[in-house]
Amino acid sequence: MARCPVVNLLWFGNRMARTGFLRPLHTAAGTSSSEPRTGFKPDKVAVVTKTTRYEFEQQRYRYAGLSEEDLKQLLAMKGSSYSGLLERHNIHTSNVEHIVQSLQREGIEVRVVKRGEYDEEVVRWADAIISAGGDGTMLLVASKVLNKDKPVVGVNTDPERSEGHLCLPVRYTHAFPEALDRLCRGEFRWLWRHRIRLHLEGTGINPTPVDLHEQQLSLEQHNRAHRITTLDRQQSAGALHQTYSKPSLLPVRSLNEIFIGESLSSRASYYEISVDGGPWEKQKSSGLSICTGTGSKAWSYNINKLAEQSVEEVLRIGASQTGLQVPLSREFIEKVTDQYNESLVFGPDERRLFYSVREPISNRVFSSSRQRGFASKVCVRSRCWDACMVVDGGTSFEFNDGAIATVSMSEEDQLRTVLLEN
Repeated sequence: MARCPVVNLLWFGNRMARTGFLRPLHTAAGTSSSEPRTGFKPDKVAVVTKTTRYEFEQQRYRYAGLSEEDLKQLLAMKGSSYSGLLERHNIHTSNVEHIVQSLQREGIEVRVVKRGEYDEEVVRWADAIISAGGDGTMLLVASKVLNKDKPVVGVNTDPERSEGHLCLPVRYTHAFPEALDRLCRGEFRWLWRHRIRLHLEGTGINPTPVDLHEQQLSLEQHNRAHRITTLDRQQSAGALHQTYSKPSLLPVRSLNEIFIGESLSSRASYYEISVDGGPWEKQKSSGLSICTGTGSKAWSYNINKLAEQSVEEVLRIGASQTGLQVPLSREFIEKVTDQYNESLVFGPDERRLFYSVREPISNRVFSSSRQRGFASKVCVRSRCWDACMVVDGGTSFEFNDGAIATVSMSEEDQLRTVLLEN
C-alpha cells in the first residue's frame, strides 16, 4: 500500500490550522459532499465493535452461574442454535481482527472498544472512528461524535446477516487494506450527513439518558432505569422536580430519527405539536417520528410506504367515482407505488426534517392537519404519563407531561462519513 506524505495541516474552509492528528484532511466549506484535496491517514483510530448475539446470551446468563452446556440447552429450548450463534460470532471476530491488523500494518495506533465501553473519552482520543458491526453500531458511534471534522467509517463485519446501509460496500469487509489504500490516495468522497439536535425545557426534565443498546431492557427495567436516573439528579440538585426555563441541548445527535411516544405501545400518546413555529395542535396517536435524510430509508420509510394492494384499491375507487379509464395493470400499479414510495426518501446531506404521525386519532377534540411532512423545526409538548424520546433506537430520555422538545438541525452537527465506490 502506498504511504501518504505526512503533512500536519487541517483545512477549515479557506484557512489552515496546525494539528498533530490527520495527514492532511480537508473540510469543504458550505458543501455536504466533496472530493478530498489529498488522501488522509489518521494517527489514532478507535475501532468500536458490536456485541454479538452469542456474547449477549453469555452475559445474560452469566450471573445465574450457568455453564456453556446449560447455555446450549437453554438456546435449544428457545429454538436458537448455539453452534450457529458461535459461528456468526467467530465471523465477526475474525473480520474485526482483519481491520485491526490492516490498520496496524500502516503504523496506525489502534484502540479496540466494545460498545458498552464507548464514551466521550474514546471520541476525544481518536482521530477517526471505525464502527465494526452493522447499522446499529454505526448509529451508536455517530451519536457521541459532536465534532463535524472527525471522520466516522462503518465496516459491516457480518454481511450475510446485516444490511449495513451506513457501512462501506461489503467487499471491503474482506479487502480492508484496499479501502485504506484508496483513502490514503484520496480516491473517495466525503459525505456530510445532517443530524438532529434536541433541546429540552419545561418541568420534570431529566436530561440523563438510558442506553438501550446493551441492556435490551424490558418495559419494567426501562422504567426503573429512568426512575433511578431521575432520583439521582433530584437528590443531587436538592429538588423534587427540575424545571429548565431555558432549552437545554442534549449531548447526543441523531443520525436516523427520534421517536416520541408512550413506553407501553398499546397506550395512545398525547402531546401537542408545532411545525416551523406554527400554531400548537393537540394530537393523540401511536407516536411521532422525526427523521433525517439518512433515516428516510429506515423506520420512517416503513411507517409511510404504501403496498401495491392499497394503491390498487385506491385506483379502483378513483376510477369508479370519476368514470375515468384508469389502467389497472400490474405494471402500472407497481410504477405508481414505486413513485410514491421513492418520494419518501431524500438525501442525507439535505438540511430538513421529515415528521410522521403514526396512526393519528381524529375526532372533535384531537386533529391531525397533516400526517407527515417536511420541516426545519418541530416542537413537541408532552402530555404523556410514561413516555420516552428515543434517539436512533438506542438512547432513551424521559419525556412526560410538561416537557418540551425542540427538534432542529445545525450545520455544525453534520457527521463526516466516507463514500467509497464498490
